[in-house]
Amino acid sequence: MDTEHRTADNPWGLEPLLDVGELAANLGVPVSTVYDWRTRGLGPRAYRFGKHLKFAVSDLRIWIEQQRDAPSPEGR
Repeated sequence: MDTEHRTADNPWGLEPLLDVGELAANLGVPVSTVYDWRTRGLGPRAYRFGKHLKFAVSDLRIWIEQQRDAPSPEGR
C-alpha cells in the first residue's frame, strides 16, 4: 500500500482505493468478514459507487491504528 508511489502515477492525484476483495486480502480476512463488519458498523469507512464499495488507503490506515490493543496495566 505505497500511497505516495501510486498517487504519483495517477494524473488526477487521487488517492488509491481498494475494493472489498483487495481490502480482505490485505487484512488477511474473508470478504464475508468485511461485509459483516460493515453491517455491524465496525469496519473502515467506505465510499459507495453504485453497488461497489471502495476503501481509501488513508482511511484504512486510520482504522487499523484504531484497532490496536491498548497496553495492559501490568506491562508498565
